[in-house]
Amino acid sequence: MPPRRRLDLELVRRGLATTRRQAQEHIAAGRVTVGGAPAAKPARLVAPDEPLAVLGPPPRFVGRGGEKLDAALGHFEIAVAGREALDAGASTGGFTDALLQRGARRVVALDVGHGQLDARLRADPRVVVRERTNVRHLRSGDAVGGAVDLVTADLSFISLRAVVPALLAVARPGADLVLLVKPQFEAGREEAARAKGVIADPAVWRRVLEEVKGALEDHGADIMGAMASPLTGADGNVEFLLWARAPGEAPAARRRAVDLDAVVEAVRPVAGER
Repeated sequence: MPPRRRLDLELVRRGLATTRRQAQEHIAAGRVTVGGAPAAKPARLVAPDEPLAVLGPPPRFVGRGGEKLDAALGHFEIAVAGREALDAGASTGGFTDALLQRGARRVVALDVGHGQLDARLRADPRVVVRERTNVRHLRSGDAVGGAVDLVTADLSFISLRAVVPALLAVARPGADLVLLVKPQFEAGREEAARAKGVIADPAVWRRVLEEVKGALEDHGADIMGAMASPLTGADGNVEFLLWARAPGEAPAARRRAVDLDAVVEAVRPVAGER
């Protein structure tokens, strides 16, 4: 009898997903069926001849992160065409994909891990792959082949506050930064543990947004905008996108009034429906 394989791995083997991460996202979204019945667990074992299907239109991006960043770029009206960007925490490349689809000239896909970036993106001549690289160790634009004028970040298991100096070190004066704020990694460890990894308290959302905002401002950046992510993160965590501008921009294009209370209030009804 042929060996049975994990469902997520079998989806990749059959070409129904480009990466294991994407396969897991398909499963989590309820789009995968086994023998016509919905499948809920990536670890489910399936035989090589079992019918598998991924329902619905193919996703626009190689990872769900692409939808989050694309929404922010549109909401904040940030032009990407012709720009050089850093995608910190690239993983499978959702952010990288969104940047390329909006016309980025070069994207540095940086990640502390390796072997996760989608093969199509890895082969794209506009993508510079920097694997096994800790974003905290960046000291200048030389580390990524030259300073960039657009910085994005989707990081896990680390606070954005810890990497603000590094992100600004590789940014040109006046560069845009679009950062995915994940309360579960910004709150204290004990706080996250008490919440079992799912931060549902709007007061905590508001506090961590203020803390990340403060870290950016402490290093001379201007806060330009904030919004709730259109998609939740792992385990249903509410996430936010913060837009900042690196020091050096003309005064007329600098700091805007950003109402973090309104951003948090807008997401409360959505959080209550989960």
